[in-house]
Amino acid sequence: MATMFGSGLSNQTGAAIGSLAFPVLGPLGVVAVRQYVAALVLVAVDRPRLRAFTRRQWWPVLLLAGVFGTMNLSLYSAIDRIGLGLAVTLEFLGPLSIALAASRRRLDAGCAALAAAGVVVLMRPQPSADYLGMGLGLVAACCWASYIVLNRIVGRRVPGAQGTAAAACASAVAFLPAGILLAVRHPPTAGAVLCAVAAGVLSSAVPYLADLLTLRTVPARTFGLFMSVNPVLAAVVGRVVLGQGLGLPEWAGIGAVVAANAVSIATTRT
Repeated sequence: MATMFGSGLSNQTGAAIGSLAFPVLGPLGVVAVRQYVAALVLVAVDRPRLRAFTRRQWWPVLLLAGVFGTMNLSLYSAIDRIGLGLAVTLEFLGPLSIALAASRRRLDAGCAALAAAGVVVLMRPQPSADYLGMGLGLVAACCWASYIVLNRIVGRRVPGAQGTAAAACASAVAFLPAGILLAVRHPPTAGAVLCAVAAGVLSSAVPYLADLLTLRTVPARTFGLFMSVNPVLAAVVGRVVLGQGLGLPEWAGIGAVVAANAVSIATTRT
């Protein structure tokens, strides 16, 4: 339990610290550094034998790389516009949709309706609403759902974590030109780079290694149930680290999305 909580807290704290570098690096620069860190960590854990990959293995790996990069870029861009708590909650609709789509239970239909109600509350029309930011959060959700599906395909075709490591490397290479261009046109400060590196370590390295350890001893259903705490952690970290306060309607919307996921997973038979 402590490991899962630490993983979630590390992930959201990393995102918050990374956002502190937005004024200097922008979301693109922070995500580029995060992709570099993720690639280094995954390659160190399980070195992929790239030359041995077949065409049948490469195409889902490359798709996974594209989804991985797009997911992080859209999420960090959403964080920049609508704040950490709302962005992570909208992104969380991705895995929730995957879980509910595979079910035919009436209870899950109710959970879907509850989550939809939460989204309506979060995206309700108001003068200060940033619909582009919300849209980016939903793009991140679609990417996370695609990431789950592609990870399953890659896991069946590539042994171990080699496919994920290869995808991280491909994503890092894709972000390399953008990183170089940003560094040349707008030389980053040491503080901004440290914040971006911290985001990579806390949001990529620590959660990945912690999840590897956790999934060896904790049932998948328990792990999935605890993941539903992430939007709440994001909202709390956003308030404490970034001063991004939320009103009662926003908390109600977040609560509805979290509750929908928790009820669906807790009542699923193994």
